[in-house]
Amino acid sequence: MKKLCLFLGLALLFPALAQAADKPVLRIGARVFTEQTMLAELTAQYLRTKNYDVQINGGLGSNLARSAQESGQLDLLWEYTGVSLVAYNHVDEKLDSEQTYARVKELDAKKGLVWLFPSKFNNTFALALPQKIADRYPQVNTMTDLTKVLKDEAKENHVVALDTEFANRSDGLIGMVKHYDMNLGRENTRQMDAGLVYTALRNGQVFAGLVYTTDGRLNAFKLKVLQDDKHYFPDYTAAPVIRQEYLSAHPEIETLLKPLADLLDNQTMIDLNARIDVGHESPSVVAAEFLRQHPLN
Repeated sequence: MKKLCLFLGLALLFPALAQAADKPVLRIGARVFTEQTMLAELTAQYLRTKNYDVQINGGLGSNLARSAQESGQLDLLWEYTGVSLVAYNHVDEKLDSEQTYARVKELDAKKGLVWLFPSKFNNTFALALPQKIADRYPQVNTMTDLTKVLKDEAKENHVVALDTEFANRSDGLIGMVKHYDMNLGRENTRQMDAGLVYTALRNGQVFAGLVYTTDGRLNAFKLKVLQDDKHYFPDYTAAPVIRQEYLSAHPEIETLLKPLADLLDNQTMIDLNARIDVGHESPSVVAAEFLRQHPLN
């Protein structure tokens, strides 16, 4: 009787092991901010329903994530066109969204990386005003308008908050000041962690601050995003980027991920990010609910 039970147990176990072995393993990387965690969760949960064994490697720095993918330690990343164009491929030419996507697709293909169908959201930089400043200066709607106020009221020493990375990049503060001829220097800029910029804006402690256009705190903190009317900030359309070797082995993944990318626009990402950053919900719970509400075949 014991032998029969053992035989039946093994008979049940082996098919399960065989099924698990049949699932292709997909290693997804995610950088250390909310939106990347959200994108990784959405992708992982969706592809698990398509018989993929998905592993998420989160909390990565930008350069580390890229290096890991190029060296074959990660299979897929949600990347931003502007990051690849400027940071990885060192192209400083001003391109529109379609040109940027085409250029990085071409350049990264030489490194064994394939840009799949892009999403509909562009998480680029912007300057924003806290509500009390926006109410006091209703005429300030663009970055050119802000430049004029900073010059006309130079004696007021209006402070602009910037995250430390942007403040020290050649394509960040330095380029922005030159492009808009802004009256910004050490005396009226404050460098801080990106999260603290939002806190300073919410509390009305600064005149303006650097934000990201799909951040969930924009609406929650009632911030007024200024138009980049001279088109300084690069396009940062997000798309899944996969290793060519992996795609060649699993070509169906390109078709699978297209409907997910199609679902994601600026407002959708703002809402999803807000549920995590403002509502303090779990990214896995938010992703699961979104996929239930938007079933993908």
